[in-house]
Amino acid sequence: MTATTTTIATWNVNSIKARLPNVLAWLKSAAPDIALLQELKCIDDNFPRLEIEDLGYNVVTHGQKTYNGVAILAKSPIEDVMTGLPGNDGDDHARYLEATIGGLRVASIYLPNGNPIKTEKFPYKLAWMDRLIAHAQELLASEEPVVLGGDYNVIPQDEDVYDPRAFAGDALAQPESRQRFRTLLNLGYTDALRALHAEPHLYTFWDYQGGGWQNDHGLRIDHFLLSPQAADRLEACDVDRGPRGEPKASDHTPVVCRLRDGA
Repeated sequence: MTATTTTIATWNVNSIKARLPNVLAWLKSAAPDIALLQELKCIDDNFPRLEIEDLGYNVVTHGQKTYNGVAILAKSPIEDVMTGLPGNDGDDHARYLEATIGGLRVASIYLPNGNPIKTEKFPYKLAWMDRLIAHAQELLASEEPVVLGGDYNVIPQDEDVYDPRAFAGDALAQPESRQRFRTLLNLGYTDALRALHAEPHLYTFWDYQGGGWQNDHGLRIDHFLLSPQAADRLEACDVDRGPRGEPKASDHTPVVCRLRDGA
């Protein structure tokens, strides 16, 4: 008897309105069981719910006008939805959405960019990461399989960027950002892509400027972090570069993770 699996994708679509044909085409062809989307750039009422539901997905969103926005799409029922990252009731950025799907606790994460580092944006990024660490620790206490997927806006190591020197002053590669990412791993989470692929220069983002895609000048900033219970089920995790090469592409491309289903 062949074990069944659940396929989970994460993708920063960089405006669901601008990228809708690409997103629909990819959902049709790749057909993930769960898709975590970021940077929707629209309020909940303007999300193309009907078009995506027509493909067989249930949809929950946490949107915001013009900026941010996260969504969870799933072929199974979406239950126990939590909107927003705990720890700061005054934070109105739509950057975090969490739910239970088929026994998995999943989150769609759009972590703050933090640039320029000499402004209030960088301390906000670090404080947001501290809140994520605290919440991620609470999730581990449940001893459930937890999947934290999304655009973390963190380059974990120099091997995750085409030119480390060019990003020495960037918020994505600052020691404080990297240290907090390592703290998440040290809690007991597994970086799914790195667990299965040790080779350098696996990228998930290529800037529109300067021929980033054409020259493979990329960054790895979209990640799946898995709790021990989820990591035990990990079968595959890969970058799907296809959508980045399409016309009117997002500057990110999907990362796809496959987990064996629980007993």
